[in-house]
Amino acid sequence: MAKVKTIVEAEKVNLTSGRIAAFQCPKGKAQAFLWSDDPLGLAIRATAGGSKAYIFQAKVKGKSMRITIGDVNAWSIRQAQAQGRHLKNLIDQGHDPRQVNADREAANIAKAAALAQKQISESVTVAEAWQAYIADRTASVKDGKPEWGEKHRAHHDYFVQAGGKKRTRGRRPDEPQRTRAGILVPLMTMRLVDVDAKAIATWIKKNAARAPTTTAQAFRALRAFLTWCAKRDYYRGAVHAGACQSDDVKHNVPTVQTKKNDSLRKAQIKPWFEAVQKIGNPVIAAYLQCLLLTGARRNELGALRWRDVDFQWKSLSIHDKVESERVIPLTPYMEHLIAALPRRNEYVFSSSTSALGRLMEPRIAHDKALAAAALPALSLHGLRRSFATLSEWVEVPAGIVAQLMGHKPSAIAERHYIQRELDLLHLWHTKIEAWILNEAGIEFVPAQVGLRAVA
Repeated sequence: MAKVKTIVEAEKVNLTSGRIAAFQCPKGKAQAFLWSDDPLGLAIRATAGGSKAYIFQAKVKGKSMRITIGDVNAWSIRQAQAQGRHLKNLIDQGHDPRQVNADREAANIAKAAALAQKQISESVTVAEAWQAYIADRTASVKDGKPEWGEKHRAHHDYFVQAGGKKRTRGRRPDEPQRTRAGILVPLMTMRLVDVDAKAIATWIKKNAARAPTTTAQAFRALRAFLTWCAKRDYYRGAVHAGACQSDDVKHNVPTVQTKKNDSLRKAQIKPWFEAVQKIGNPVIAAYLQCLLLTGARRNELGALRWRDVDFQWKSLSIHDKVESERVIPLTPYMEHLIAALPRRNEYVFSSSTSALGRLMEPRIAHDKALAAAALPALSLHGLRRSFATLSEWVEVPAGIVAQLMGHKPSAIAERHYIQRELDLLHLWHTKIEAWILNEAGIEFVPAQVGLRAVA
């Protein structure tokens, strides 16, 4: 058997156009090589089928490697020699040219994919990304509980509502007969890539004067949304993650103003109770008193169900927008008020006229009661403020009041170390209730209240 010549042993020539044209694969062979003397390893490979191509052959880490450079009609001799030298340099530096080519190809594919992804993401509207954001956050669970409660989700829906619906209840004198479009609606039709610092600043300036509080709340929701987009591959190429951090934006975000004098003073407690207790609807009367005595948010208390009331262990399970649920004491006077209410359906503060079956608009009756008692205007949220303010007369620890009201802990000790039992909350909550009732001139002797059926 004839010995196969290696590159070193094979005859090497100076490649010329004539030699390449004359070189043919001998009959009976599948291929033949015409080796170049510069650089070593470069050759012309001719096949039985008549094709000719430049190839480069060398040893990489002890193993033979052959790479096809290209057809002789597509590459000039000088170009093929330059490519051969390049491949030899790579090998001399310890690189495998095949791996280098594979890495380069992968990088090109990734770059092309990134460009295509950017083009796709840049066409996405804010509304499309917003829907994905809401779906993701609504489905998110932490410590076995949903991170977003129904009320928190409702706030986001309010910001993007279409508007145009006829108001059926609770319309203020200065409000139109139909609902307005949500404050974020103008941004929803824009491309996500177009929502930059300039666009946000323009949006803030347009809305801040008309609705400063809503603008500030919506801005925080928008900022969280853009941060979420920046963490998602699909939207990262289009979102301006730092748009909300520019000075032009931050300096124009309105400060949320607390209503001044929107709480009951000590001297106003008695006339307020007298007026509220005269309200013809016992459900509304009880609801307003419980709103003051718990410091709960209006919708939290309005959505209270009978299954949330534990007469045995004297507790109420409040579904809030911060921690999803908190348990507070069922104090004696509140127990008396709740036990006397009719059981029309699952809701404690039920309504026979509301489509949802629960009390929805107690504000009208409350405003009439305030007018009858010659008391200044007081919002339903003002009753929540009143609970926090009046509790200071009893010198209740601030952490107790915050826990009863469903505020997040504000100190390290509150967040990580103090875990109050319901009995301790009940002790302080009962003191608050007793003090308020005393100021209201209400003589109340707690009695054992049991469950009863009301027709």
